[in-house]
Parts: sequence; structure tokens; C-alpha cells
Amino acid sequence: MQRTFAIVGTGGCGKTSLSEMLLFNAGALTRMGAIEEGSTSLDYEPEEVRRRGSVQPAYATYLWNKNRHFLLDIPGDGNFTGDMTWLLKGVDSALFVLDAVDGVRPLSKKFWTMLRAENLPAIIVINKLDRDRANFQMAYDRLTTLGAKPVALHMPIRKNDVFVGVVDVLTNEAWLFADDGMRKTEIPAELAEDVSLVRDVAIENIAESDEILMEKYLEEGSLSPEDLRNGLRAGVLRGELTPVLVCAALENKGGRALLDAVETLLPSPQDRPAFTDAAGGKRSPDPDAPLACIVFKTLADPFAGQLSLLRVLSGTIKSETIVKNMRTGDNERLGSLLYLVGKNQTACKEPLEPGSIIAVPKLKNTRTGDTLCDEKAFFVLPIPELPPQLITYALAPKKKGEEDKVYAAIQRLLDEDCTLKLARDEETGDILLSGMGQLHIELSVEKAKRRFKIDIVLKTPKVPYRETVRGKCQVQGRHKKQSGGRGQFGDCWIEMEGQPRGSGYIFEDAVVGGVIPRQYIPAIDKGVQEAAARGFLAGCQVVDFRVKVYDGTYHAVDSSELAFKIAGSIAFKKAMETLKPVLLEPIVLLIVSVPDASMGDVIGDLSSRRGKVLGSDSQTGVTEIKAHVPMSEVLRYAPDLRSMTGGQGSFTMEFAHYEEAPQLVVDKVIAEYQKNRAGE
Repeated sequence: MQRTFAIVGTGGCGKTSLSEMLLFNAGALTRMGAIEEGSTSLDYEPEEVRRRGSVQPAYATYLWNKNRHFLLDIPGDGNFTGDMTWLLKGVDSALFVLDAVDGVRPLSKKFWTMLRAENLPAIIVINKLDRDRANFQMAYDRLTTLGAKPVALHMPIRKNDVFVGVVDVLTNEAWLFADDGMRKTEIPAELAEDVSLVRDVAIENIAESDEILMEKYLEEGSLSPEDLRNGLRAGVLRGELTPVLVCAALENKGGRALLDAVETLLPSPQDRPAFTDAAGGKRSPDPDAPLACIVFKTLADPFAGQLSLLRVLSGTIKSETIVKNMRTGDNERLGSLLYLVGKNQTACKEPLEPGSIIAVPKLKNTRTGDTLCDEKAFFVLPIPELPPQLITYALAPKKKGEEDKVYAAIQRLLDEDCTLKLARDEETGDILLSGMGQLHIELSVEKAKRRFKIDIVLKTPKVPYRETVRGKCQVQGRHKKQSGGRGQFGDCWIEMEGQPRGSGYIFEDAVVGGVIPRQYIPAIDKGVQEAAARGFLAGCQVVDFRVKVYDGTYHAVDSSELAFKIAGSIAFKKAMETLKPVLLEPIVLLIVSVPDASMGDVIGDLSSRRGKVLGSDSQTGVTEIKAHVPMSEVLRYAPDLRSMTGGQGSFTMEFAHYEEAPQLVVDKVIAEYQKNRAGE
């Protein structure tokens, strides 16, 4: 049976090298590439080669014991994981990779929580055991911070800081790496006690996952090898147990054991529960069920054009299949089907069953998140919401007059990266690109420049400030224009008041007696909304307020939707003048992981950035600090943290809430806004 799994872990833990090792040992690659040389099969974009790290998901397939397996290598940098919830819809399980030097990092916890939210069974792989400061016991002990129930299958044997072999914990046997495979040896005396302790924990965890096994273990004091194998796999499929394996991907040590573990312990597609559609219906991952696929990623290929990555949910798929796109209602013909190993493509000629990941070129009107299904058996898989973009930059062409070219170039990137957002500032004309971080924006622009041969200039990041109001007022918005012929007349009275934070915009129609005809009420609403989007203090969107239109007058000839739209806009501006609006600044939750020795410097720095430290937690030499910090103060936090911690610190950042900005910030934002307007 096939397996479909993701490789998940923080940046720098060796996921791409591990993928390379698996593909090489399975025969999908003839040689192992190296990150340092820019020769890996999965990091093939020029931006990835240059920075020596993944910036987009990569896909591969291989055969192991004649079974077809699919792997998805997900980037570990927080700049490039905004769509992870979508990507995880394409897999049944995961290899969760940890660095044997650093162990569990803050971002590790976030990724693990996402795997558990999707109910994905996982194997934890402790990688980089060839490194000087590798410490298996430290990494293993920290697994409790994830909430995982670990079952260590292998422990490393290191001699003179060299990774030379493994101890098979459950069989209590030791093996040394050799050129022709593995050679059996005695368990080193210095490891015997540690192996015994870890073995006891592994057996107890397996026993505790099943009542029958627990009774047998208590009665007999041990479990048979068959009981351990069956109990372990059953516990993994339920998500209660997490096997732990070790490797050194760069040295190709541990790859075959990992391939075997994926096949014997992780679930096949048929082991997974049925999918639930938007209407609550169920669809089993059965080859004989009606066809349903999810498009979980879109790639741009220089030769094939757009490639849609499909995960088969149910049924069987083959070339020339006709499917219905449930978003558009249109039919799509799936032409050629392609297996991917990085950028290399191979034609797929056999029918594909549930769990398969396949690339389909040149679909007409299909995008990421779409469900494609049998025309006679509708099914729509719900897609979770993506996290909000954290940072916005203004873009401009190096040559004046090429604004439309810049917009079109970035627009084409949105097809393959759904975490980018593109907009135009109607007032300034700026092209605004929003993303998950500074690096995300910079590399996206670099990719657009390379692909579409256009020079793009990045301007100052735009912090998404908002405006709001307090109190309540009643104002009139009256628009009257007469210049010969038919005029324009619209007149409305509105009541406007501030609402609690997060309430959004509320519009209420309280007009009685027909003083304003029904058809003009939506125009007033639209006028208010458009004026609110342009802001009042500093051009920032106005949020969290209620508008009630309750009175007005109209002219039988001169009134129109446009006139009442303008009247609504006028009323809104008068209300803003009366209510004295305030500026809100976005606050992010910053989670910083640093060596204990750097904690004081980092907390002091956060305070200087107007941050509020929420708490800290220190474990085995690493302190995790949580703080609420204004977004404007941490737009370029990464290089500062590197400097403070000697490169040992890492952080994650996500939007938390809005707070009223202090007067110094308000004055600065308004001054900048007025300066930009004056310069236009």
C-alpha cells in the first residue's frame, strides 16, 4: 500500500537533505545532492540555491518494496509556511524533523500543534547526529514539551563525536554502519543503562495505549515482539504514539530504516477516516468510490506553464478524465498526468488511487483550494482560512510608466503563492504587496524580477494601522448640484457611534415613511464604506463603528444612487470630524527562543520597542519569551535578534490585536501621510 506524507520541521533542521537521502536510498535519485553545493533535487529555484534553504514546498515520489510513496517537503522558515494548513490537506501523515543540536524550537511547537489539529500520525526524526554538539538525550527529553508520547525505536551510537551506528531499542540489538549495509555488534557498555531506561519507557507507552496489552503487560511483565509491533502501529494510527528514529542525512546514515518505518508504521490512505464535505457528507478514501480531488498547490513551470498539484481523495484518476470544478461549475479535462521529483517530471500512465499526488498542466480555470470531482457525485472539501498577512510593502517600477507591468508580474505570482496579497492604494496609486514577513516579500519580488524581466523597487513597509471612533453623533449628509439640465440631489441623516474592538462595520436602516426611497439606502451604505476605506486621520481604514440612517429627503427627478452615495460619504466625513477619531496600531504576539545567557538583553530590547513581556519559560538552557509588541517596532527584527544572540536566537510572529497608538506614533503616522500626499 502506498504512503503519502509531509516532511515538517523548522528551518535548518535538515528536511531537504533528509528528503534527498530517502529518494537516493529508494532509487529515485542516482546521487545525493548537497545544500551547500546547490545541487539538491528539491531546492531548485535560484532563490533557494542562493540562500541555501527552501522557500517553497517540493514534491517527490518513489517506490519502496514495489509500493508507490509520495512525499511533500514543507519549508521551515515562518516566512514560507503561511499555507501549511492547505498543504497538510494533501497528506496522511508526517515525518517531524528535529535538529540534534537544538532540539525542540518555538516554531517546532507550532508545527506540531498543526499536525495534531489535522489528526496526522507522525514519526519524529532526530537528524544531524553527525554534528559536533549533537545530543540525542537532550532532543529526546524535550519531546515532552510537544505533548508527544514518544516510543524511541533507535538510539545513536557515537564514538569520538562520530555517529557510527544505532541501537534497536525494542530488539535490544546494536548495529554499526558499514559500506555494504549494517553490521551487528554489542551494545556499548556506556549506553546500556540509557538504552534500558528508554526501552522501558517505550514498552510502557505501547502497553498504555491499549487495554488488552496493558493487562498482559501487568500480568506477564513483558510483551512479545509481535505485541510490540502491532501495538505500536495501532497506537500510531490513532495518533497516541509517536515513534522516534535517528539519522544523519548528509552522511546517508539511517535512510533505509526510515523508509521501512514509513511503510510499516504510517497509515495508508485507506487507514485514514472519511473526508467530510462542506455540507457534512462523508466520502471514504476508497478506489471504488466516486472521484474527488483537492488542488492543494499551484506551481509555475517554465515549459508546461501552470501545474496544478492534485491529491486524490477518493476514486481513481487517469489521463483524459473529465471532472467538475465545484467552485466554478465548469468541467475540466485532465490531460497528461505527471509524477514529480523536484522539477523533474515523468509521465504517469497507470490509474491513480486515493492518496496519490499528481501534477496536471494547463487546467483552464482551476486554482489552489478547488475541489475537482465526478460530474454525477458532487463533493466539496472545506479549506481552512489562511493566517493574515503580517507585512505590506509598496512596490514601484524602476522606470516610470511601467506600473501596470509590475502589477501584472506580481499578479502571476499569486497563482502559486496564496499567502501573498496584491492591492492598489486608490488614493496614492501605490502597488501594495502583503506577505508573511520581510524575507517573503523580498524573495517574491526577486522571483518576479527574474521571471518577467522587470526592475521593481521595494519601498518602506506599510504598517496596517486602522482608525476608529468613540462616542456617538448625529449628522446630515447633503449633496446638491445644479448646473443646467438634470441635477443631483441626495440628503440623509445618520447616527454614527463607535463599537467594541473587533466588531467591524454595522449598517442599520431605520428610515420610515419613505422619506428616502428603498433603492437609495444601499447607496448610502456604499458611500460610507468607501469613505471609511480611505480613512480620515492618516488614510487608514476606519473600523469598529455603527451607522444608522434614520431620516432624509429626496427629489423625484434629481435624486439618484450616485447622489445618495456621495451624501453618505459626506455624512461619514462630518461624523468623523465630530467624533475625533483615534489611530489603532497592530500588535503582534512575538515568541522568541534564545540561550539563557541572552535573555536579559532580549527582554530589555523588547521593552525599548514598547513591548509587553507576557512571560518566559526556561528549559535545558533555552528560554522562550512571549511578548506583545507593536508591529511597527519589529518589522526588521531578524537581524537585530541575530546580533543580540550570536545567531542562536529564533522567533515566530503572528497578529494578535489592535491597540490605541500613543500620541508620538499618531503624530508620526499623520505627518508621513501628509508628506506623501503633498509629494504627489
